[in-house]
Amino acid sequence: MATSSGRLIAGSTATMSSIKRRNANPPQSISLICRNQILPPLVLRPSSQRSTKLWSIEAVPSAKFWDGSDDFEVAKEEKKKSESSPAPAGGNTDVPAVVGKRDIVIAAALTAALGVGNRVMYKLALIPLKHYPFFLAQLSTFGYVAVYFSILYFRYRAGIVTKEMLSVPKVPFLIVGILESLALTSGMAAAANLSGPSTTVLSQTFLIWQILFSMIFLGRRYRINQIFGCILVAFGVIVSVASGSGAANSFKDAGIFWSLLMILSFMLQGADTVMKEIIFLDSKKRLKGASLDLFVVNSYGSIFQVICIALLLPFLSKLWGIPFNQLPSYLRDGGACFLNIGAKTTGCEGAPLLPIMFVVMNMAYNISLLRLIKISSAVVSSLASTVSVPIAVYFFTLPLPYLGVASSLPTGFVAGTVILVLGMLLYAWTPSSQTPDSVISSPQST
Repeated sequence: MATSSGRLIAGSTATMSSIKRRNANPPQSISLICRNQILPPLVLRPSSQRSTKLWSIEAVPSAKFWDGSDDFEVAKEEKKKSESSPAPAGGNTDVPAVVGKRDIVIAAALTAALGVGNRVMYKLALIPLKHYPFFLAQLSTFGYVAVYFSILYFRYRAGIVTKEMLSVPKVPFLIVGILESLALTSGMAAAANLSGPSTTVLSQTFLIWQILFSMIFLGRRYRINQIFGCILVAFGVIVSVASGSGAANSFKDAGIFWSLLMILSFMLQGADTVMKEIIFLDSKKRLKGASLDLFVVNSYGSIFQVICIALLLPFLSKLWGIPFNQLPSYLRDGGACFLNIGAKTTGCEGAPLLPIMFVVMNMAYNISLLRLIKISSAVVSSLASTVSVPIAVYFFTLPLPYLGVASSLPTGFVAGTVILVLGMLLYAWTPSSQTPDSVISSPQST
């Protein structure tokens, strides 16, 4: 789930709390509290003149976090607690309680760049594996479990992953696996009956589901400009990718059922990303401030997804037009083409280099996307992933190797890109002053 991440740069504002005239004998201090970090107080020593008077100035930020949520005061309290209490033994504290917005911008830009590379390399990997796309899909599902758990094992031996991290409740990971497998199944079934532009249009509902779920389950609050910014980003992608492609006729020909099934798939994906964010937030409380390692989430989420996919394998193979009794031979031939060895490798030119490059790129993208969820939010990760779509479309117009004739840009590509950039800027804009009407709050808990 991939930058033009200027939307993430929010202006930092502060209001002067007090200016008090004090006696010169005690040392005076200036306490500066920034939006994303708490700086230690600066102590000013009095001068040698007996009549000198010093001023104490305290800059106090507004109550909003840079992304529009109300988590700043909570983060400030956690920072104070972490300073007054010893660090957890063996805990992973690679991500601080309050992450700087610069770190988030860099992580979002990296995620978007990897998202572009992931889309481009997937198309290149399908050139030698054009007859075995189902093999590539299962390789990325089953093969990654071994890779993730191997990395988790070495991180555990190195002391980065602790026993407390491995003992966190597994039910949330089971939910993640179920959501991902159901999203994959429903998405594959719908995509088989919808055109590519239609899928692009419907995929923009993913962002809407994330905002809705984060408001319901995380109590997030979004400013009006953030809501409209997300809408503009989604609309910009639709205009830049699907304009002039006959998406409207595709909807009409496919029928309402497959469109609704695709929307359901993206709803499940939205719930999946918000669930991962809940896992990180909950584990922070359980681990007493320590940060849950990424590969704990990746590994256990992947293993439960594999179990669910294995149960759905007969249905999935049928969707790809492969009879279940022929699946073993299909996977064997796909593996031979992937490695480019054996007698039945005609048309597998480019393997194994291109498929391996895709596997590496896909793993890096998934790790980067999960880290962005960890340090920011599911909505920010979705925006970064969404931005990669039109950028990848542009890359396909370049003379890339193995692709042959480059494709042409959609008719509304430039206009859609402009709308997308405006949406990101609107999302990132922080008003200098806010009124109660400028914030959309989450529903009241019952």
